[in-house]
Parts: sequence; C-alpha cells; structure tokens
Amino acid sequence: MQHYSKNGSRPSQRGPSEYFTGTVRIDPLFAPLESGRTSGGQVTFEPGARSAWHTHPLGQTLIVTAGCGMVQCEGEPARLIYPGDVIQCPPGEKHWHGAAPDTAMTHIAIQEALDGKVVDWLDKVTDAEYQAAVDSLEESA
Repeated sequence: MQHYSKNGSRPSQRGPSEYFTGTVRIDPLFAPLESGRTSGGQVTFEPGARSAWHTHPLGQTLIVTAGCGMVQCEGEPARLIYPGDVIQCPPGEKHWHGAAPDTAMTHIAIQEALDGKVVDWLDKVTDAEYQAAVDSLEESA
C-alpha cells in the first residue's frame, strides 16, 4: 500500500544550534518505510547559515531548490550551488553546506540510515572557515 503524507502534516523544526550556525528550518518530507532506510527533508538556510562539518555513513544526496548556497568537502575548495544542482556526498566524506552570505538557500536532503544512524556530526564550521570559503569563491569568480 502507498504511504501518503499530506503537506502541512509534518511540523517544521528549527535546526539544532549544536549542529547549525544561524537560522535553519528543517521540514521533514519522509521517513523510512518499514523495510527501508531512506529518509528525506527540505532544509532552508537563511543568509550565512550553515551546517557543522559532518559525514553520512551511507552518503547523502542534496538537490538545491531555491537560492544560492555553498558546499565544501574537507581538503577541497568550496563551491557555489544553485537551484537544480545535485550534490552527491559519498559515504564517510567530511563536508558542510549552507547559504551564501547574502542569500538564503533551500535544498532537499536524502540519506540512508546504517544501524539507525544517518549522520555523524563533527565540529562547527567557524566564522573564519566560512569567510575563507566565501573569499575563495570571490577570488575564483
């Protein structure tokens, strides 16, 4: 039998300050079905807001739906992301994502659970790290 979840039936949540900097809203989209392990949510980052560094045991797919954001994998330069962009983070890859300094960004995040866990949170992205990412984007533009 199909599972149907009506829009508005899943309450929005504020992104916990332990894992996010700035104002972040999480709108759950779907939880795993009984036999599955995939879940998804829509995440909106206000300008300058971002996740902490983190990994996913089975990876993550992001689909940008609005605004302009940034994503950075450890040891790589940050990159700008726009509506329609799809970002696939491999299992265990340390990364962060969030909004550009002056523009909000919304993405759909899809991930699978391994032994009930979808994410391993690490250190917060510092203001200096975030600004360095912004500066590197301005230099490459």
